[in-house]
Amino acid sequence: MNGFPAPIDFGINLGFCTKRWVTPELWTGVVRERLGLDLVQFSFDLVDPMWPDAIVDRHAADIRRAAEAAGITIHSAFIGLAHYSFNQLLHPDPAVRNYAEYWLGRAYRFAALAGIPRVGGPLGAIPATLDGREADALDPADYAELITRLQRLGERAAAEGLTELYVEPTPLRREWPWSIDQARQMMNDTASSAVPWRLCVDWGHGTFAPLYGEDHGGMEPWFSGLADVITAVHIQQTDFAFDRHWDFTVPGKVDPVDAAALLRRTGVDGCPVFLEVFYPFEQDSRSILGALETTCARLRQALA
Repeated sequence: MNGFPAPIDFGINLGFCTKRWVTPELWTGVVRERLGLDLVQFSFDLVDPMWPDAIVDRHAADIRRAAEAAGITIHSAFIGLAHYSFNQLLHPDPAVRNYAEYWLGRAYRFAALAGIPRVGGPLGAIPATLDGREADALDPADYAELITRLQRLGERAAAEGLTELYVEPTPLRREWPWSIDQARQMMNDTASSAVPWRLCVDWGHGTFAPLYGEDHGGMEPWFSGLADVITAVHIQQTDFAFDRHWDFTVPGKVDPVDAAALLRRTGVDGCPVFLEVFYPFEQDSRSILGALETTCARLRQALA
């Protein structure tokens, strides 16, 4: 024992690669050579699991091979921004909900072929009302159906050999879960799933002041209240006013050293932390690489 805390595993979500470094040869080079990382969270913005089997299978094999060759571990795969833009498992049309469940099953199949043991992301959104009022909770029948679907998805994931599924809480009243209590309820209600459902919490989601209030306590209530069911964390720079997903070259309210201390204080430091940042499509790629290099070096040092 040297008296120093163990390093916190640090990686990056590949959402920043969307429409840029889209092949495994490209993104493994960026991750390994430019950012000095060996841990990633794959994004389904790079592969659509609904492509024909022959295309999906080839891409999965290429990803598995390229990651192994580069010495990169793919911890999990998240649904990405493209699929997130749909209402998914909470769409008002049951046929669309069925399709969203089928899409996730296809995502599980791809992940298994690519050697990715975990899949997750936000679950969906109910529609807005004509008067703009947003309820504090899902309709009980809608929630019950959602839990039934999650149980079925657990069975599908088990059949594919996956080890864990993720729910990512979001700061929207039309999505579920958006509060600590709701997240706990969902974890309790899916406890019998064939593959365990766990939480990936995001620094910009749990600190969204317009929803939780200016005196929301930051991320500490989330980590303290849900430490036993959180197994991954997204970190981003943000101002608590919106879900920014900035890198750490931008001024904001998240300090990497304080973030590392909070993870250790609340017992969440055994979970991997993934930088999740997004950039305008029109921003030049060279400036993005420079910002990511600076950001990853700063976070790696803070989490060491």
